[in-house]
Amino acid sequence: MTGFIASFEIEDEFDGQGLIAGVDEAGRGPWAGPVVAAAVILDRATMPEGLRDSKKLSEKRREELAVALAKTAHIGVGVAEVEEIDRLNIARAAMLAMARAVQALPVRPAIAIVDGNLKPDLSMPTHLVIKGDAKSFSIAAASIIAKVTRDKMMRELALAHPHYQWERNKGYGVPAHRAGLEAHGITEHHRRSFAPVRVILEQGQP
Repeated sequence: MTGFIASFEIEDEFDGQGLIAGVDEAGRGPWAGPVVAAAVILDRATMPEGLRDSKKLSEKRREELAVALAKTAHIGVGVAEVEEIDRLNIARAAMLAMARAVQALPVRPAIAIVDGNLKPDLSMPTHLVIKGDAKSFSIAAASIIAKVTRDKMMRELALAHPHYQWERNKGYGVPAHRAGLEAHGITEHHRRSFAPVRVILEQGQP
């Protein structure tokens, strides 16, 4: 399958219409922790080199780019907590996090370009881009900020809950996390609406 190369091609479709924010989220799939979104408005003249889908970058490179972006771009971060994920469902919670990220921007964009096929409730024209984190520099930047921010949160939560190895798996359902659940039960940071967690809760384990 042919890969995409990030560019400003999508942003250029809205040339002259004002500031454009790329929006993406991280953390839909994990069994624990919040879902985190970011909105980023790039300065083309000073943006760091190497922006691409966060999943294609090493953790070290993501963190380097996040530091560089913090110096050159307008950034907003939004979070939907576990309680909101369980109450709303993960898709709606992700949209809420995206809306909060855009609201957190220090300047208001004229256009939002959003990764995926679900539209968050935003006050400006919003355009959905499938695989946008691989196609758009702005969305790629948002994917990096969202991922780096969430990973840091999970490392901090792991200090208080060492049995689940969140510092390594970031809350995803890997064997070590499952083993921790089966041995020690769920925490307040686990998503009770997710089937593997719900089963353990219903069984009353440990």
